[in-house]
Formats: sequence, C-alpha cells, structure tokens
Amino acid sequence: MKTRILSFLILFLSMGTIAQNDNQIYLLIRTDDIGSFHAANLACIETYQNGIAQSVELMAPCAWFLEATKMLNENPGFDVGIHLTLTSEWSNTKWRPLTPCPSLVDKDGYFFPQVWKNNNFPAGSSIQESEWKLDEIEQELRAQIEISLKHVPHISHISTHMGFNGLNPQIAALVNNLAKEYQLDINTEGLKRFSGWSRNDAYNERIDKFCENLEKLTPGRYLYVEHPGYEDGEMETVGHKGYEDVATDREWVTRVLTSDKVKETIQKKNIKLISYKDLKN
Repeated sequence: MKTRILSFLILFLSMGTIAQNDNQIYLLIRTDDIGSFHAANLACIETYQNGIAQSVELMAPCAWFLEATKMLNENPGFDVGIHLTLTSEWSNTKWRPLTPCPSLVDKDGYFFPQVWKNNNFPAGSSIQESEWKLDEIEQELRAQIEISLKHVPHISHISTHMGFNGLNPQIAALVNNLAKEYQLDINTEGLKRFSGWSRNDAYNERIDKFCENLEKLTPGRYLYVEHPGYEDGEMETVGHKGYEDVATDREWVTRVLTSDKVKETIQKKNIKLISYKDLKN
C-alpha cells in the first residue's frame, strides 16, 4: 500500500512540474460552417488536408449537410463538432429547422437571420425579438445532434452558430446540459482567442499579418475560428447588408490556412496544432 501511495505521489508531482514548466504554444484552428455551401465543404476539407485546420463545425439544417458528412467520414482524422444552428443569416439562401418550432421562424418558415436585433435588418428579424420557446429550442437542438451523430460517428463536441447560447442563461444552460448528456462537452477553460488579422487589413496582407501574430504568441493555449470558402460563382451570391464581400473574404481565409509561409512559421515557432478532441482526451 505504501508503495502504491508513493508511486501516485511521484506521478502527481511530476504532472504538476510538467504543467508549471510547459513552455509550449498550443493552437487550435477551427473552421466553421461545413454543410452550408458546396464551396464551404471543399474549402474546409482543403484547410485540413493541405493546411493547418484541426477542427471543423458541421451545420445539420443546411442544404449541403449530406455531402459534408460524406467528406468528413472520408477524413476521420479531422475533428468534428456539431455547429448547433438557430439562424439563417444570408439574403439569397435560407435554411429551415428540422423540427416544427414556430417560435423560431419567420413568416416563410425559415430561421430568423439574426440572434440579436440588428439595424441592418428589418424589425422582427432576430430570435431576441421573437417569443421563443425553450422547449422548441431543445427539440430542434436534439434533432440536429442526433442526425449529426447518425451520419458522423466521430463527432467530439458541440458549438453554436452565431453564438446564440449567449442570448439567455436558460439557453446557455440547455446547450451545456445537452453537451453533457450526449458526451460532447469539453473543458475549454484557459483557451484564449487568437486574432489572426484585422478586418481592416487588405486581403493580400492577411498571410503576412497572420504570421506576424503567430510570432507574437507566448506559451499557452489559443483558439482561432474562421470560415473558409472560395471566390466562385456560388459564394459570390452569398451575403447580406453589412457583409457583402463574403466570397473574397472567405477565399482569403482558405489561402491563409493553407499558406506555406504560415505553415513554415508554425514549424519555426514550434507551435503545436491541437483539436477539441485533444482537449477532451
């Protein structure tokens, strides 16, 4: 018994020493909205296969969901999260809920465009302005979780599209409880946001800006979230008032996350790329 206790103490103390002396920089690159568009599907996979992305967020109610699940199953090393969705923000393309939830949709049956009231949209265009019902939110989120797990068995976590869980403490608690119930909860405490570039930076400066900011990182754990895409005919139709340059913006996300210069900087800086699954393990 004494030997077992001594062994445990040695292990415990060595773990503490490692944590205290850990000078490693960890970076989690997360790509959002796979399933939303064909171009988004292709770009997200490219940023994993030829770039630095380690985790990707899957949108179940969207038109390109099934293609996305096929691609994700062909790339089982790509960590997947369910991007729980209660909004449909674009002007020319819309998605509906998977379940009947009249308190969460507009007059045409589509999800509201926004979570919070937004002056770029007509009055009544947000969940905040609706008389949302928690039971309808729960049934819809459960449906999205279950269909995602049905098609992609290696899902590790959940996230929320446009951060709707911040709208109300009851919604936040529901999302947390569902994550625990479906064993998709992950402790992200201490994970700091990494700012790759400023929205004011010119597109052709983004790779350099990203590398400059990588060079400034100090030991710790960081999260970077973006939305890959392509500047093609499909994405050129995507946008809404206040965000019209979607195709170009997301093309440059893809270029940055697959850039040789970025990959060389990460290697030179000895940055360790991680995923949500790594945090869970």
